Amino acid sequence: MVELPGVDPSWSAYLDVPSTADVDPAGTINRWHYLDNLASITGDLRGTLLCVHGNPTWSYLWRSLLPAGAEHGWRVIAVDQLEMGYSERTGRTRRLADRVRDLEDFVSAVGLSGPLVTVGHDWGGVVSLGFADRNRANLTAVVLTNTAIHQDPGSPIPAPLRLALSGAVHRVGTSTTTAFLDTTLALARPRLSRDVRAAYRLPYRTAARRRGIEQFVADIPVGPGHPSHAELSRIADSIRTLDVPVFLLWGPADPIFSDTYLDDLAERLPQADIHRFEGASHLVAEDRDIASPIFDWLDHRTENDDDGRPARPSAAFTPLWQQIHERSSGPAADMLAVADMGSDGAVADSLSWKELEDRVSRLAAGLSRIGVTAGSRVSLMVPPGIELTTLIYACLRLGAVIVVADAGLGVKGLSRAVRGTVPDFLIGIERALVAGRLFGWPGTRVSVGAAPRARLLGVRHRLEDLLAGHSSYAGEDPAPDSDAAILFTSGSTGPAKGVVYTHRQLSAMRDTLSATLNLAPGSALVAGFAPFALLGPALGAASVTPDMDVTAPRTLTARALADAAAAIDATTVFASPAALRNVLATASGIAPGRKDALQRVSVLLSAGAPIPVNLLEQLQPLVPGAALHTPYGMTEALPVTDIQLEDIREALDSSVTGAGNGVCVGRAVPGAEITISALDPKGTATAVPSALPGVTGEILVRAPHVKDRYHRLWITEQASSRTTGWHRTGDVGHLDADGRLWVEGRLAHVITSADGVLTPVGPEQSIEQLKEVRQAAVVGVGPTGTQAVVAVVVPVEAADQAGLAPRPLSAMVRDVVRPGGVHLAAVLTLSALPTDIRHNAKIDRTAVAAWAGDVLQGRGRKRP
Repeated sequence: MVELPGVDPSWSAYLDVPSTADVDPAGTINRWHYLDNLASITGDLRGTLLCVHGNPTWSYLWRSLLPAGAEHGWRVIAVDQLEMGYSERTGRTRRLADRVRDLEDFVSAVGLSGPLVTVGHDWGGVVSLGFADRNRANLTAVVLTNTAIHQDPGSPIPAPLRLALSGAVHRVGTSTTTAFLDTTLALARPRLSRDVRAAYRLPYRTAARRRGIEQFVADIPVGPGHPSHAELSRIADSIRTLDVPVFLLWGPADPIFSDTYLDDLAERLPQADIHRFEGASHLVAEDRDIASPIFDWLDHRTENDDDGRPARPSAAFTPLWQQIHERSSGPAADMLAVADMGSDGAVADSLSWKELEDRVSRLAAGLSRIGVTAGSRVSLMVPPGIELTTLIYACLRLGAVIVVADAGLGVKGLSRAVRGTVPDFLIGIERALVAGRLFGWPGTRVSVGAAPRARLLGVRHRLEDLLAGHSSYAGEDPAPDSDAAILFTSGSTGPAKGVVYTHRQLSAMRDTLSATLNLAPGSALVAGFAPFALLGPALGAASVTPDMDVTAPRTLTARALADAAAAIDATTVFASPAALRNVLATASGIAPGRKDALQRVSVLLSAGAPIPVNLLEQLQPLVPGAALHTPYGMTEALPVTDIQLEDIREALDSSVTGAGNGVCVGRAVPGAEITISALDPKGTATAVPSALPGVTGEILVRAPHVKDRYHRLWITEQASSRTTGWHRTGDVGHLDADGRLWVEGRLAHVITSADGVLTPVGPEQSIEQLKEVRQAAVVGVGPTGTQAVVAVVVPVEAADQAGLAPRPLSAMVRDVVRPGGVHLAAVLTLSALPTDIRHNAKIDRTAVAAWAGDVLQGRGRKRP
């Protein structure tokens, strides 16, 4: 074999292997080519990874595993299947059963014994599973990248494979030309380099050498009559009893093996750890580093007898729907439970506690009739209000797992979230069903409200019909530690992540909020922040969503807020900072007589992003009797801390706390603990966590209401929970001498300049004290360790400009941060800073830094 990029020539080997495959005559010896790193291993040998490629690749696909395996003490053997790569062209048509036997012959000839880990991709995934199933004695683990073991008879095979199998295209596309090979290589994201593409093509330079590609495509079982269908079905059924650890690494952008096939494998191999590399495609071994996670996973799995997940604090359990049930049969039965507001400022619809209990029970029974069961994933595409509230609690009663990803993620983000969870049911308004049809979202369709194009949209059931039955749900309650919900993060620091909560953890979240904010049953809340619109009934509080688009918080007006407060005589208001800014901006629009409703509010809570003190102080006159709370938390743990305006003032006045170096978010809520892992000179949180005051580092939290895990993001979960029992938040901050937490930004936004490590929030706060500046972002531009510190500001009197700041403004900005030891390389201006989609409040510093880098390097001034 010629020298190839990424391949040590010493790895290449050939072996003559006696064949026992039925397709070969007795006494046949086939010559195999394979890559083997055995000579590179210097320490003790821990076992062997047997790597099997698919079509039309060859052992070159696994080249990254060989050096990494040698470092970890694992032998890696990557075979070229017969008819493929540099192995022998036998001239005989080999079926799936033959290929499984071929692999057994090779393993026998090379003398492999346990511990053995099979690794497979594409059709090699099926072959490796067939081998694993038949050779369990020495099997230690199974690793799979994009592959499929079963094809739903009711669904067509993927379009690219249908095309390749068509009579007019099959031979021409697979062997006569390089079309199939070229198309597969083109799936890589990012594009493969020229020399790597050339390496993949080397064994397939002639039509005769591409005959194996043609045979592999022809061996795809398209129905029960296909020669390989029986063997594929046998393997698919038999692997259900595999009892070894399994690791699935997936490229969800694969046009061939979609998340539907991943879901099928996960169902057959429930012990599997899964990681989806968002944006990666079919050639996931080329698109992402899979070597590091594979050997980290093997270390993890061989060192842990259980599932390896750290122990977390547990909590007493009362079902989330308990308050609905209790209040429906007590003195509060006929009192208001939930209400929807109309655009005219009046209540458009409402339910009492008794009506809510009845509706939830009837809907649970209706959902059960159409096949929703414990463990079913149900994607809810319905705006907050009575319909969503009823659906959530009906699903939870059934033990179904609700998938909540709001439209604030944007079309692409929402589509990634839905497809990545592979819901069994998709329940939505017509707009959501249209999007589902357009983007191919999975799940049985259930329409909410009018759906005049129901048949076109694939609607199978209507919510109204499910509620029409008179039976109540009488099934068993789900287990407290079973999955209850997958809630998606805002996507402000990358693709939105699915956060899995159990029933116990959701109930602990309810209890923590109740204890922190004194939200007793009988309270009445206005939920202008989507997460809290779901928890009102669980708290026993009457709740109403104001007339607004909750996916765009800045659409909340003062009039809509006051109307909602008046409708339920609200005691509590929940809203994001962006919503509250617009409330202030529209305060003059409050209808006569409605101001009294706001004056009766006793608690105003703002969450979702840091909120400046001056905004709270401006809000106070609107709700003069309210305690203004700004809890800190995240989708993975809500809340973590809480603080009131008076406490913020006290913290800012204290000379001990380091005022100005971050946002003070208060002390840990009941049941929560906080610790800090200090930053090293590279801006990485490497220190042993401690609660020493004044130490800046990554914020870690543990509490009964912290998430269970990330959905199908094993690598991300391992990083977030690598400190046993703690969730690493990705935020940076410090504790002061009084135990208050100060948040200084995101770990990903820490600046590493030649002067040292810098967190952004402190200097941003200093800059925003200038009367000439409305908003500021401080970012690092350039390589780690030598980053230039750049301030990007939005002037109060901003023209539509983007670029270098005027000299007077630049001088003021530089002067105000210099006492803190911050030396700015440049000051730039923008008319507005980019923010996250969901909250409209978190500055997207990554986008700001990229834009600033382009400006300073003269690559254009397109706004971020």
